[in-house]
Amino acid sequence: MADLPAAPWHPTALHHVRLTVTDIARSKAFYTHLLGVGPAIDFSDLAHDPAARQDPHRFFGGCTYALGSQLLGLRPSAPPGDRFDPTRTGLDHVSLAVDSPDALHQAADRLGSAGVRHGQVSELGELGIAILSVQDPDGINLELVATLPAAGAGS
Repeated sequence: MADLPAAPWHPTALHHVRLTVTDIARSKAFYTHLLGVGPAIDFSDLAHDPAARQDPHRFFGGCTYALGSQLLGLRPSAPPGDRFDPTRTGLDHVSLAVDSPDALHQAADRLGSAGVRHGQVSELGELGIAILSVQDPDGINLELVATLPAAGAGS
């Protein structure tokens, strides 16, 4: 592939990520619980309509969550029984920012009380972050990430 010339523009942020799911009702319930908010855009009641599943104006029969200025969408187009594989070409995981390491511990407690398996809150001091991993119902790995306070901050 030839080198691309420098562009006079560049992306400034991710606008949205859309995940392909096998069961929109199950995934919508999971993400609503995980994120603590319902979808901002929701056409999941049309997920069984073949015309809606092909229509971008009806979000392919899926739903979308607003996360600050970015969006996380769910699209019900994977066949039943399909499972996510992070070792195939494509998505490895989705990382969602939270306000603080305390928020990670609160999320772990909330997930645990709901019976959702998750990892431990882990501090990656050399990167200045703490993470909590959890898999959605289709096995997609999600990371909740918080910036660690700077050493000596608040003293």
